[in-house]
Amino acid sequence: MAEEQNDEKKIIIDEDWKQQAKKDKETLAAKEEEEKKKAGRRELPQGDLSGLVSMLFTQTLYSLGFIGIKGQEKNEPDLALAKYNIEMLETIEQKTKGNLSEEEKQAITGALAELRMAFVKVAQSVSNENPQKPEQKV
Repeated sequence: MAEEQNDEKKIIIDEDWKQQAKKDKETLAAKEEEEKKKAGRRELPQGDLSGLVSMLFTQTLYSLGFIGIKGQEKNEPDLALAKYNIEMLETIEQKTKGNLSEEEKQAITGALAELRMAFVKVAQSVSNENPQKPEQKV
């Protein structure tokens, strides 16, 4: 009879422990969720090649003046920065040659083609807006 009581107590203790652990886990999860909401952060995707290409593509479009930050004046094109970002993509293309899936290869090739055309368009526009005056001979 004494053994039966000990077995019952063990079962009750184990069930109480499980319930308390479950309750603690739920409380912790609720606190973590609340902290995420307060921080206003969303979960970032896993880093990969398409994310890197997208990031450099977006930075180049920004430096060319095609996109801007909401609420701020339109930025003037920064051709040097745009060229740098395009060269970074070219470097990625060269260093990963033969190691890319067809989809990744097309993403880099397409991004470079679009950015090069945009660069030429903006460079021509800037040079038309600011023509160099011929030097006058005195």
